[in-house]
Amino acid sequence: MTVEERLQARWIELAGEQSGAVGSDLIGRYREPHRRYHTMDHLAAMLSVIDELGRDADDVAAVRYAAFFHDAIYAVDRADNEERSAELAETTLPALGATPELVGEVGRLVRLTATHRTAADDHNGNVLCDADLAILAAEASGYAAYTRAVRAEYRHVPDDLFRTGRAAVLRKLAEQPYLFRTPTARRRYESAARANLEAELAALSDERPDELR
Repeated sequence: MTVEERLQARWIELAGEQSGAVGSDLIGRYREPHRRYHTMDHLAAMLSVIDELGRDADDVAAVRYAAFFHDAIYAVDRADNEERSAELAETTLPALGATPELVGEVGRLVRLTATHRTAADDHNGNVLCDADLAILAAEASGYAAYTRAVRAEYRHVPDDLFRTGRAAVLRKLAEQPYLFRTPTARRRYESAARANLEAELAALSDERPDELR
């Protein structure tokens, strides 16, 4: 079974048989040619982490819906992808019979992925954001593949500007007391993610551009 087929099966399990066409359209967005990291593989990986952390959520179904929608709209030249993805969820889910409460929660969760800043008692938000950031704790080869994929998505940006922007994003993350909010994710991922961020920030400050390609 391909990644796309597995995602479709998970969508059907979540939203019901009548939602198949919606799921196909939604998952298909993750196959857009400009994507290198924000792909079906990223979505599948997020869902796997949510499976592991689901007991920490108040409504794991809402978190899974939010995962499907969180990068549904992704354009590297826009700053409102999360907002537009949330709006897509809010216009799509009611037609599938979702309650207003579920629709509102999914929209809220998708918007959280713009900053990954959540309250301590936001159990759904903590699970979703931890799943989105779990890649930061990947082993060396996986993290290197991740950074190459992100750079490829921004291949139109000159090296010096990319380094400055990427470093700012990483520093903002690193300045947080914790990268991960759920106890399980913090235990499993925090140390490795901190080490990866430190190593990437050091590489970004290196003046040898070939080492970042």
